[in-house]
Amino acid sequence: MGYIELISYSLLGQLFVVLAALVFIAILIALALGAYSFKTRRILFSKYVLIILSFYYAPAKWVCRLFNMKDKIVDEILIELQNASMVERFKKVKEHKALITPQCMRHPECHARLDPLVGYVCIECGKCDLGTLKKECRKCGYELFIIPGDSFVKKIMHNYRPKACLGIACFAELTESMIATSKHLPVQGVVLLVDGCYDTKVDVSEVIEKMRLGRP
Repeated sequence: MGYIELISYSLLGQLFVVLAALVFIAILIALALGAYSFKTRRILFSKYVLIILSFYYAPAKWVCRLFNMKDKIVDEILIELQNASMVERFKKVKEHKALITPQCMRHPECHARLDPLVGYVCIECGKCDLGTLKKECRKCGYELFIIPGDSFVKKIMHNYRPKACLGIACFAELTESMIATSKHLPVQGVVLLVDGCYDTKVDVSEVIEKMRLGRP
């Protein structure tokens, strides 16, 4: 290995360290701005925060753990800023909207059939909150989709082609879905109060409040 090659590798190493440091600083700034916006409800530099935390999602969570912070704050910031940045566009859509909910919100004794294209078809038996939400969907121009997995989101986007989308999920899944879907249409999200894979809960009043956004 020649002297010139040694210099080249050394420069590349130094460049990598500088870039890593810049990314680290950018993430710290984004987390600080996002945390401030989340706590005070005063949105600052939302586009910068969304871009940095979306692109460096996994590193941002690592930085949180490095400073003994709960890494869930990354999801909280992204969901809050997505909601704030898209709410005005979301309000303008009056019909052909989608409410996407996880199948884990179903009652343990749910007898809804699973449709391979749209997910579970709620029969409004009254055993869980999904029946209440389905009734509200008819009033607010929504179609309810109760999905067993993320793959159904793509099917819904392709087949139903909603003009706006309101999603309910746990932090990580809601963050991922909102980032992906917001590239194509306005979105809003509500986080589950109790998550998991069985008999999960959501604040129904918060969901209905978002469904009624833009209504007189």
